[in-house]
Amino acid sequence: MSFSSLFESGESARNRSHFASLVSIAQSSGLKDEESTLLSRYKSVLDINDSDYEEIMKDPSKFPVFPPNTSEERIQWLHDLFKIVFADHEMDETEHKLLKKYAVALGFNDEDATYLTERSIEIFTGHLSLEDYRYLLNKNR
Repeated sequence: MSFSSLFESGESARNRSHFASLVSIAQSSGLKDEESTLLSRYKSVLDINDSDYEEIMKDPSKFPVFPPNTSEERIQWLHDLFKIVFADHEMDETEHKLLKKYAVALGFNDEDATYLTERSIEIFTGHLSLEDYRYLLNKNR
C-alpha cells in the first residue's frame, strides 16, 4: 500500500466501490454497448481515474462494497444499478439475483431489499398501477 493511499478519502473509495458494483452487474450478462456508454458516464460522474477504470473493468470483484452513509445515497446507488441493468431494456435472472445481493450489501435488510428490488423492477419495466402512475406524475407538484 502506498503512502498516499493511506490518506485516500472515504468518498473516493466508495465511488470506486460503487463503480465496481455497476461494472459487475453490467458484465454479469455480457457487456452491451448501452451499458458501456452508461459506464463511461459513471466513470466521469464518480471521478474514476483511468488506471482505476482499467483495474475495475478487469476484475470488479476485487473491490468490496462500501455502502454510503445515508439512506438517500443508498437509494441513489440502487437506482444507478437499475439504470445499468435496464440500459439494454432487459433483465435476466443473474442480474435479478445480483440486484438483491447489492441491495443487501448497501445496507437494506433482506425484507426491504426484496421489496425495493421487486418494486423497482415494476417501475423500470413500466408495470405500474394507475394509482402509482398518478402518484408519480403528481409527486413533484
